[in-house]
Parts: sequence; structure tokens; C-alpha cells
Amino acid sequence: MKKTLTTLALSVVMAAGPALADLVIPSLSYRTGPYAAGGIPFADGYEDYFKLLNERDGGIGGVPVKLIECETGYNTEKGVECYESTKGEGALIYQPLSTGITYQIIPKATVDDIPIHTMGYGRTSAANGDVFSHVFNYPANYWDGASGVVNYLLEINGGDIKGKKIALVYHNSSFGKEPIRTLEELSKKHGFELVTLAVDHPGQEQKSQWLQIRRERPDYVTMWGWGVMNQVAVQEAANIRFPMENFIGVWWSGAEHDVLPAGDAADGYKAVTFHAVGSDFPVFDDIRAHVVDKGNASGAGDNVGRVLYNRGLYAAMLAAEAIKDAQAANGTGDVTAGMVRDAMESLNITEERMAGLGMPNFGPSFQVSCKNHGGSGLVGVAEWDAGSQTWSQVSDFAATDAEVIGALITEDSEAYAAENKIAPNCK
Repeated sequence: MKKTLTTLALSVVMAAGPALADLVIPSLSYRTGPYAAGGIPFADGYEDYFKLLNERDGGIGGVPVKLIECETGYNTEKGVECYESTKGEGALIYQPLSTGITYQIIPKATVDDIPIHTMGYGRTSAANGDVFSHVFNYPANYWDGASGVVNYLLEINGGDIKGKKIALVYHNSSFGKEPIRTLEELSKKHGFELVTLAVDHPGQEQKSQWLQIRRERPDYVTMWGWGVMNQVAVQEAANIRFPMENFIGVWWSGAEHDVLPAGDAADGYKAVTFHAVGSDFPVFDDIRAHVVDKGNASGAGDNVGRVLYNRGLYAAMLAAEAIKDAQAANGTGDVTAGMVRDAMESLNITEERMAGLGMPNFGPSFQVSCKNHGGSGLVGVAEWDAGSQTWSQVSDFAATDAEVIGALITEDSEAYAAENKIAPNCK
């Protein structure tokens, strides 16, 4: 009832006042370059959700959304240029879609009072809102992903992986290096051996890494890859006849284009995930009716329901819900980036709320607070079926190792705070 009255009050305020300016949301996309295969479907899902809101609902709270797309090419320098060129347009929230870009704009956005949402990527220790006031990485981060991999291996090995050998094949960048420290700590805790193998940008040359894997014969391989690196790795694994059921990637290594080139050989490959796969959700019926069927789909319109399209859509939904909360909290549709930041810090995504949006069980429930900008950290596992060419979730969203991850977040964030002379944000 309280929520209904708040919504009605907001509607009255907006109806009585003058026309409001559009809600500006930049999209730092990359539809070109070696990582475009992943960037395109994410950007399509992100844009189509806001198109849906504009077509079906007249925007968010009745205020239209204006999406400003800026091509970064997954290049950090270009990403920073995109941030600088769009922030003055009234930008309410940024989704950089790059760990490198995220690292560079954290201090800028903090000064500019604009929130950043780095969903499942970026600086993992930004989950500590006491230090990183304007960065949010809910519902899960890279260290949750690393723990999710280990938890799954524990699950299929009866809780004991002592003496097992796990190889990490990773993109030789800040993104790819994120899970190493967590896996090192988890190897001490669970007694497995960790082997790390770096792959240089863009990831097309991997023969030496996979020859080493063939020599060392690890029990499992996990991968932190992106773009062309993923499909090359899956093919190389098939070439040396590494058991695909023992190969599990991070969520940025688990999309259709990562496995399709290997054909039947990719069957059984897995990836951790923090959201659902497939298009069997009511929201997709609305997207088809209000966006696709009207010829207004983003890009070629062929990515609807694919893994990274879903991720872009999920990110857009979370941004829209935070904006909606900011409007309700402030009694106006004309919200500022600072208001949206405050709303993100109190965001509560329940199953009831997701169901009401046509996305039941699309992701785990979570709640954000001043000290916890990372959400619940629940991680599931999806598996590729080469025959049907579909992903299916084979392990439910489950808690990750809060003890190990929490200690690492505290250590890294406090070091950052000391280096940059940041006082605690939370009272």
C-alpha cells in the first residue's frame, strides 16, 4: 500500500508539472574490434530494454529514456573519452563493460557524483561501499565467480578436491588477473594445486598454453577470457582432447559464440553465471511485441534471448529499477545522478519484484547497503548442449565463500583507501 501511494503521489507531481527532460543513460559499447562478438549482444539487450520501457510505459515513471551510445572498441583510452564526452549530457549511470575503463573512471565518477554499475566485472573490492561510494558490482563479482567455480568442483567431487590440479587460462589484463588471488587462497583452503597460464590480447595464439595443459594434465581447467580468446580456447581444448565436462569458464566465457565454432566438440562445456539463460520469460514477449515486431530492435535483432543479450537486459533492468526508486524517494521524475546513486545503495531486488517485471527467477534476490555494494554474490553454473545449441542451468544460484572473499575485499579496499586518503563513507 505504501508503495502504491508513493507511486500515485509521484504520478500526481509529474502530471501537474511541466514536461521533464529525458532520462539520459550512456551506453559505452563496443560493436567493433576483437571483442565485438561479446559487446554487440550486450549492447543490444541494454538498449532494447529501455526501448521497451519507452514504448510500453512512456519511459521510467513516465519520463522517456534517452540512450547515448558511445563506441569504445574495448579500448580504455576511448572509454575514458566516452565518459568525458557524455557525462555533461545529464548522465545518470554508467555501465563501462570493461575492467580497464572502470579502473580509470572510478575517481572521475566519484568526483562527478555519478554512479557506476560494474555488474560481474571491474574492481572487485568496490563491493566495499565504505570506500567506493559510487561504484556498485551487484549481484556478483569476479571473486564470487572464482569461488563459484571451486564450489561447483567441490559439489561434483563430494566436497573434497584435495590433491586435484586446476589450471587457470586467463586474459593477460586487469580483467583476467582478477581471480588469481582468490583462487590462490582457495587452493590453500581446499588443498588443490593451481597452475596459471596467461594469454595475451586478443587471444588468438594459445597453442603453447594448451600444449602445457596436455603435458601437466590438470584435472580441471577454468578460464577468464573474453572475445575471440574464448572460442580459440574451446577449440584448442577439443584439439588436445581435454574432457569438455571438466572445462568451466567465467560468465564472460560462456556465450553462444564462444562454443558454436567448435561444433559437437564443445558439448558439456560449462560457465558460471549470475543470471538465467534462455528466453522463456514474459519480458521477452513484451520485447517482441513492443520492440522487435515493430522493427525497432537494436542491431540486427538476432540476439534476443542469447546469454549476453540477457545480461545487457538484466543490467538495464537494474538501472531502471534504481531510477524508479530514486523518483519515488524524491517525489519527482526529474532525478539527478546523485539521487540515483542513493537509490542504488538501498536497492532491494526481490523475487516478487522480478516476477512483476516479467523476469521471475531471472537472477538471485539481493539487497544493497552502504557497506555492501556487491549484493548477494550467489553464483550458478550453466552447461552447453551442442545438440540443441542451448545453455541450461545445471547448478542453482548458491552462496560463495564469504570468509575468503570478504577478507580479500577488506584488504584491497582498505589499501586503496589509505593510498587515496579516502575517509569511510558509511556512518
